[in-house]
Amino acid sequence: MDAEVVFWPSGKSVRVRRGTSVLDASKRAGIAIATRCGGKAACFMCKVTVRPGSELQPIGDVERRKLAGLDEKGIRLSCQTRVSGRVEVDLPLDPLKAAVARQLARQKELEDELW
Repeated sequence: MDAEVVFWPSGKSVRVRRGTSVLDASKRAGIAIATRCGGKAACFMCKVTVRPGSELQPIGDVERRKLAGLDEKGIRLSCQTRVSGRVEVDLPLDPLKAAVARQLARQKELEDELW
């Protein structure tokens, strides 16, 4: 085990071998990342944001085509992204939690307008 992946916002980390996908590392850490295609880069559900300074193997052609430039913003497919050292990953909010957060933000904006 010569690589480490840290998952945010939990801060949970796991040690893995170099070349392990971020998706496989998440499974080893007990962290769920949604996917329908089983890691074949077909469903686009396993997107994560990789923090600057993370040590990754070069992006592959399949992932680059799928992301269509999003990789320049740090967004990667966890099933295709392979670690080569210390990696920090921001996981997207669960869709239900994200919907609740958006609704609460809208409600706060309305309340602020009234006061």
